[in-house]
Amino acid sequence: FKCVSLARCHLVEKRLKSHLYIIFVYLSLSLQVKKYLKPFLLSQEKLQEISARLKKNMIQGLGKHTHHKAPVKMLPTFVRATPDGTEKGDFLALDLGGTNFRVLYVRVMEEEQKVLKMDSQICAIPQDIMRGTGEQLFDHIAACLADFLDSQNLKGQTLPLGFTFSFPCEQIEIDKSILIHWTKGFSCSEVEGKDVVKLLRDAIHRRADYDIGSVAMVNDTVGTMMSCGYKDQSCEIGMIIGTGTNACYMEEMKNVKRVEGEDGRMCINTEWGGFGDDGSLEDIQTQFDVVVDKTSINPGIHIFEKMISGMYLGEIVRLLLVKLTEDKLLFKGKTSEALLTPGRFETRFISEIEEQDRGLKNCQNILTELGLKWDSVDVRLVRLVCDTVSIRSAHLCAAALATIVNRIRENRGHTPAMVHRLAPNCSITFLVSEDGSGKGAAMVTAVAQRQALSHLLEDSDSDRKEDEEEDK
Repeated sequence: FKCVSLARCHLVEKRLKSHLYIIFVYLSLSLQVKKYLKPFLLSQEKLQEISARLKKNMIQGLGKHTHHKAPVKMLPTFVRATPDGTEKGDFLALDLGGTNFRVLYVRVMEEEQKVLKMDSQICAIPQDIMRGTGEQLFDHIAACLADFLDSQNLKGQTLPLGFTFSFPCEQIEIDKSILIHWTKGFSCSEVEGKDVVKLLRDAIHRRADYDIGSVAMVNDTVGTMMSCGYKDQSCEIGMIIGTGTNACYMEEMKNVKRVEGEDGRMCINTEWGGFGDDGSLEDIQTQFDVVVDKTSINPGIHIFEKMISGMYLGEIVRLLLVKLTEDKLLFKGKTSEALLTPGRFETRFISEIEEQDRGLKNCQNILTELGLKWDSVDVRLVRLVCDTVSIRSAHLCAAALATIVNRIRENRGHTPAMVHRLAPNCSITFLVSEDGSGKGAAMVTAVAQRQALSHLLEDSDSDRKEDEEEDK
């Protein structure tokens, strides 16, 4: 028994020494790694400073004579109201904002206060179409819509359509929107500077086998706000953090200098992804952010988006890991072909590595998949890198959201996480949008129809009163 006990003691002692050695090596290396990560750590004071810069850009974007120079475009959407619960009817919704394109059939039910997705279909957008001609892209969209209408036996109907087009556009009316420039890897020719609603209608008319009713042009962020607004009619901010990032909010009409009218409110599509395009974020850009921007399809454009959104975070982490490996702080200084390949470290890897229970195991599997020879210290250091990059993203989002919240508070004279610290006088409720770019697009169309009907009734009442006066 003594022999067994002594053997166990030696085994425990050996494991303890091994663990202590790993901890010692990790602490030693992490101190060196943190020097590379320090530029990603933003103090609350710095975040408040960034918020102040964004506020200045937002005011510039709203100005009649300054908006054309503003990096934050503050685009009027011509959505003048949020849902009031009386909307109803059947609608189509199209959602184009990434590598997949969706078609939806949506029913808005007033009695149940529900927005039901009756059915939907997803169409892939091949790379050659993403970078081909505009006619090819919209013909592809029209074909996908035709297939869907066939499957739902809807080709004989002419339904209103909400079109979520998640790219920077200059909205002229609710059904007329000019593409400013492509983002997210798209570069279709003959689309920038054109009305995308007309391009869609032209593609449908070229087919001549179905038609659509009125169209409401919707940014995905606006759709996000509107889909939540049917459940909570106090919802007045929409925010997207996905492949790209953006936000919208209800601004006072008197501040929207580019649109006539002083009364009421209008939803403003901030296009805050362009924050920093004038160089105002250079002091917080790291060497890795600069490389990501320069090697992107649109250098110098959407700097803020490239620092925080899903399309770019994985690449920022990859560049960091390459640098740390080249400086012999990871993987014993040996990279792999996969690690050296742009885009191979996917953003989803960050989320998987940060999982509370399985994060370290996920990290091991990912590093093996990337052809890297790792040890337990490497795994923990990679997790530290992922944590740092994603926390910076969250804090920059918080600073930007706090700017909008404070803007609404100031507009209305109200004086009552990080967002709360940066906007301490505001109470914020977060709602998860249920298919904002699909159901939300239908909701925008429903609200536009409700308002149009209301105006028709008002005009009818006015005409009737005039007729009665003339009869007298």
